[in-house]
Amino acid sequence: MLEHLGAYGIDADQLAHRAIAKGAPGYQKVLETFGKWVLAPDGEIDRAKLASITFSNPIAMADLEAIVHPLVTSAIDLIIKRASQKVIVVEAIKLIESGLGKNCDAIWVSYAFPELQLNRLVRQRHMSEFDARERIAAQPPQEDKIASATVIIKNISTFEETWRQVVAAWKKFIPGGMVPAPAVTI
Repeated sequence: MLEHLGAYGIDADQLAHRAIAKGAPGYQKVLETFGKWVLAPDGEIDRAKLASITFSNPIAMADLEAIVHPLVTSAIDLIIKRASQKVIVVEAIKLIESGLGKNCDAIWVSYAFPELQLNRLVRQRHMSEFDARERIAAQPPQEDKIASATVIIKNISTFEETWRQVVAAWKKFIPGGMVPAPAVTI
């Protein structure tokens, strides 16, 4: 939604995936840390296999984050230096925990009830209920994120309601920013 309003968006999760792709800086480190059994037949890291280790084991998650977070931080720094937009948004599930949030002018947190999160992961990402619960449990409590937030978007209702909240916050932080109509897909 913020990109639709004119911000330049950076997806930290996509950068993390790229950081461990075959030939990327994190690839060999992941293999050294977790073993070659995490490889898919094509030689890429099988993220589902890696997730089966890391989301159930906080130590393994910390090991993976020690590999990936510095690479993602470097990539984000480079992208920001090259961006020409006035507003840059970094979408990162661990923005605060990774330290990326320290360099942000504002921290926006999107909130949803745990059962709604579960439903969305199962329905939209086609995860098993077990895997979805494991992902939710591996994240720091939303309350911790809310405590650090400049803006809280309650993503618990309709698309239109969420859009209204985002636009209101955008107008508050980006005075004079043009607001296009939301793009609704059915």
